[in-house]
Amino acid sequence: MANTLAPNGFALAGFLDGRSGSLGQSQYTITSGYTSNIYSNDPVTLSSGTVQVATSGSSAILGIFIGCEYYSSAVGRVIWSPYWPASTSVPTGSVIYAWVITDPQATFKVQTANSNTTASAAAISNINSNFGFSGAGTTGAAPTSQALNGQSVAYLDLYQTGANYPFRLMSLVTAPPGANGTDTTTAYNSVIVAFNNQTLRAIS
Repeated sequence: MANTLAPNGFALAGFLDGRSGSLGQSQYTITSGYTSNIYSNDPVTLSSGTVQVATSGSSAILGIFIGCEYYSSAVGRVIWSPYWPASTSVPTGSVIYAWVITDPQATFKVQTANSNTTASAAAISNINSNFGFSGAGTTGAAPTSQALNGQSVAYLDLYQTGANYPFRLMSLVTAPPGANGTDTTTAYNSVIVAFNNQTLRAIS
């Protein structure tokens, strides 16, 4: 059955060393008023020590965002959120915490697509090649679906490829049979990737 494009970012799949029971996460901060949305499973980077959504390209990323905690004036208390709503401001002295999967051993399941031409399937011959991503974050008000679930729509971009791109393709996803993304003969198939150019293991 042909795959359907329905990306949900970079979802933790496991670790290269085979361990379980940990998200491999670290705590960082977000600047009050930061103007881009950051969704769960979006790639992020550090700028002046704070988390920002990563932009497409071959620069190193910090890791994968999985949620944040901040004081919400709307409800009058600290809340946990699966995404950072763009331009949210918090009271002076209040800290916005972000959780990011930074473990260099982490692996992720992600759907593939091509931002430049008609998409084709990721193939076995692409294993051990490095790729970029597209679709992370948005500015302004979050799209309705993402405001409800906080979920990324980022995908592995097969058009962006080269030695310094942030993700290395490790394997194709083939199970469970018949599930979206498991048809390796059509576009938008899912794959497992690991970090390639990442802040904690940067290659440039």
